[in-house]
Amino acid sequence: MNGAQALLQTLADAGLEVCFTNPGTSEMHFVAALDSEPRMRAVLTLFEGVATGAADGYARMADKPAATLLHLGCGLGNGLANLHNARKGKVPVVNIVGDHALYHTQYDAQLQSDIETVARNVSPGFVRTCGSTAQLSQDAVDAVRAAQGLPGQVATLILPADVSWGAGGQPCAMPPRRTAPVADDSVVQSIVKAIQGGGKTALLLGGQALREPGLLAAARIAAQFGIKLLAEVFPTRLTRGAGLPSVERIAYLAEMAGVQLADIQHLILVDAKAPVSFFAYPGKPSYLVPDSCTVHNLATPEQDAAASLAKLVVALGASQTQPQRQAPGRPARPRGKLTAPKVCKAVGYLLPENAILIDEAITSGLMLGAMTAGCPRHDLITLTGGAIGQGLPNAVGAAVACPDRPVVALIGDGTAMYTIQALWSMARENLHVVSIIFNNASYSVLNVELERVGAGNGSEKARAQLDLDGPRLNFARLAQGMGVHAVRTDSAEDFTKALEYALATPGPHLIEALVPETLSGIKRRMLPWLLRSLPSLPQPMAQALKRKIAP
Repeated sequence: MNGAQALLQTLADAGLEVCFTNPGTSEMHFVAALDSEPRMRAVLTLFEGVATGAADGYARMADKPAATLLHLGCGLGNGLANLHNARKGKVPVVNIVGDHALYHTQYDAQLQSDIETVARNVSPGFVRTCGSTAQLSQDAVDAVRAAQGLPGQVATLILPADVSWGAGGQPCAMPPRRTAPVADDSVVQSIVKAIQGGGKTALLLGGQALREPGLLAAARIAAQFGIKLLAEVFPTRLTRGAGLPSVERIAYLAEMAGVQLADIQHLILVDAKAPVSFFAYPGKPSYLVPDSCTVHNLATPEQDAAASLAKLVVALGASQTQPQRQAPGRPARPRGKLTAPKVCKAVGYLLPENAILIDEAITSGLMLGAMTAGCPRHDLITLTGGAIGQGLPNAVGAAVACPDRPVVALIGDGTAMYTIQALWSMARENLHVVSIIFNNASYSVLNVELERVGAGNGSEKARAQLDLDGPRLNFARLAQGMGVHAVRTDSAEDFTKALEYALATPGPHLIEALVPETLSGIKRRMLPWLLRSLPSLPQPMAQALKRKIAP
């Protein structure tokens, strides 16, 4: 068997079942070898950023890595943004990048590049160029082990063409996975002392701590000691809904996050990092933890977060404490002219049991959390690394990983255009994904950021760089051109009817929501508007924000 055949058998033996591909000439032997391994599903994408984002979405829901197949350094470059998101989300991906034959590199052909240097930006823990067919399968095992360790990571394996086509390849067995360590006794006892010593305390949960076992353990502690439960700004995967503990996400806006943390005296990190501002702003702090707050680290990303929380529960004597759970409840059916909050309201009104909800709506999704809090249990995927263009590819991967679960992706119009090719893969694979595109003809969030960074209101020329209204995009037609059933809506009644149909009908659907710009005209009075728009905001936080932004 040749190297590619041995590689694919090794990956399948290791439990990998899907490869998201965008191949070129150097990868043709890998493509041909797919016929030799029936356990490996190959999903073609039309852009490398879709392949990498789909592998990310798959791993978040399957709890194991998928593979990618990218063409040379240029193909890797096209896929970098969503590999960045996967890295920030600690998501396991086996990133396979084809390369020229080893003997061909000396000629510096047109597509020759330094792939290893490029890959280290998104794959700092594992980058390897395979030097021989005999070594290829062992290199693949090492890549899989690196990807699925704690924390999960992007592991990049560079596959020269002659290594792929070379004869004498042999599959290699995967060793047993290592058990992740639990928090040390001394760490647990120091945190027990801090909690029992009084002072306002918060648990900040991230990564694996935001699944049901971690949430329940954290909620027991919160119920017994009056501790505040917080989650990362952009969780990799958050299990939420009726019957599960509710957790308050750290706000994206640094002003609001500062208020959330203002009176916290002990902040306990569980597979999370201390909050920092997303960007730097003139005259404002980047590190958001108050100087008077002590930060404790219960579990690092290298440790088992859920087991560490369970250990803390026992140490605190909270095993029998009943956690507070989210009560069931849905918003009413929306009516009238369509707005972004009404789209979120319709999603909350109809979201089915066990759905996968993907949020890359940027400003248009501000009300999504409040509108879906009491919905049936579901998983939420968010933009972990901030590189837009993640949502539609994530939906592809999530639907491949969980074919029996409906996927609803809420996407902004600007971000949709980064990876719109994902719609074609949805149609080709007949995936039950409902893509909701908020068309407000603007990079709305940037109109706010223009002022927040101290650049002023902007001239007509500057504002034109944030405007998508000339010409206005027609996502329904774009989707139909790629084989996806699509409708355009501008009333709450029509949108809700379209969503009902899409959820009930297998296959991919796109609903284009024509909405006004959510943050239009808010300018420096943005925060008061947010206070009015977020009814679930705790009253003390609302009052503190009002004081903070008063003229």
